[in-house]
Amino acid sequence: MQSNYKTKTRNAIIEYLKDNEDKRFTARDIAEGLEESDVEINRSTIYRNLERLCAEGKLVKYKESDINATCYQYTEGHESCNKHMHAQCEICGQIIHLENDIFQNLGEDARKEYGIEIDYGKTIIICRCSKCKKIK
Repeated sequence: MQSNYKTKTRNAIIEYLKDNEDKRFTARDIAEGLEESDVEINRSTIYRNLERLCAEGKLVKYKESDINATCYQYTEGHESCNKHMHAQCEICGQIIHLENDIFQNLGEDARKEYGIEIDYGKTIIICRCSKCKKIK
């Protein structure tokens, strides 16, 4: 199977991902977003394309326990997402890339103190972004 396989459906999914690159999303979010844009796509087609995009390194896939769903983050242009932590706004869902030495040191400290390895690509710190922290 070619990694650069292109179809109208795949292009619609990729456009949705690019438009929402600073948020986490589920397959359901994509289906609903595309339906709002009058694009009809079978949910199994969405899942198949998401798996291909993960294999190509364009998406990070992780399990969210609070919503009991598999979530995705568009990472094209952020190829180092597996090497740094992320924060996610609990209000708007924005993903913030934490590429600071403080968080790298946290990983080293956790390894020394607790003997654990942090999977940076799957680690999300829940926060409120600068826009949403004003909302009570």
